[in-house]
Amino acid sequence: MKLTGNTILITGGASGIGFAFAERFVKAGNKVIVCGRREAKLQEAQEKLPGIITRTCDVTSVEDRIALFDWVTDVYPEVNVLVNNAGIQQRYHVLKSEAKDKWSYYNQEITSNIEAPFHLTMLFSPFFAKKKDAAIINVTSGLAYTPMAIAPIYSATKAALHSFTMSLREQLEHTSIEVIEVAPPAVNTDLGGVGLHTFGADVNAFADSIFQGLTEGKVEIGYGRSEEAMRMSPEEVKNTVKNMYSGMKTIIE
Repeated sequence: MKLTGNTILITGGASGIGFAFAERFVKAGNKVIVCGRREAKLQEAQEKLPGIITRTCDVTSVEDRIALFDWVTDVYPEVNVLVNNAGIQQRYHVLKSEAKDKWSYYNQEITSNIEAPFHLTMLFSPFFAKKKDAAIINVTSGLAYTPMAIAPIYSATKAALHSFTMSLREQLEHTSIEVIEVAPPAVNTDLGGVGLHTFGADVNAFADSIFQGLTEGKVEIGYGRSEEAMRMSPEEVKNTVKNMYSGMKTIIE
């Protein structure tokens, strides 16, 4: 994709990976719109990065997603890049899930990580297809390839988004829309809660590497352990999943 002169919408762009992307897109000469659920976080992001445009939106709401699409395409009709970044990660053991009474809690992951990017992609694709240059960037995870058993729904949702992205790339092959998958490893952000990913990769080093991949024209971009996961054999995947669970299962027991 071209890296300058775009108008870019980033979901979940007020912090973490989304904000790191916003910083680099702005620096490269793009107009950037970020959306998120919390107005305070959006204001904080705008103070750190003057010039970004913010919009309150809960991507788990169908109505909010449609309102976001209508607003962006009306006020910023030049928009030509969608970054599906917003996501939720929850850790639990299925034997202790109390799913009968708390399903709405677990379903948040499915709605945020699958339904929202699927819906937004289907809303924006026909609009983008009329553009000379456009792109859809789906942020999946290394866990789409080697699931982390203590976060089973999260891992499954990212695998679904990976599969969707592959299908989308084929469907849009002969259009102006580039379809790009970014698969982060564990990154030191507040995903899932403060302090849960302090062991992860530095967010700025990760974002710099991803932008290098975009510059090189890559359409599937990993980093560190996620890049390794994307190339593993089935036997390597099986062993990696087992070893990860063995090392982390006390978190949910």
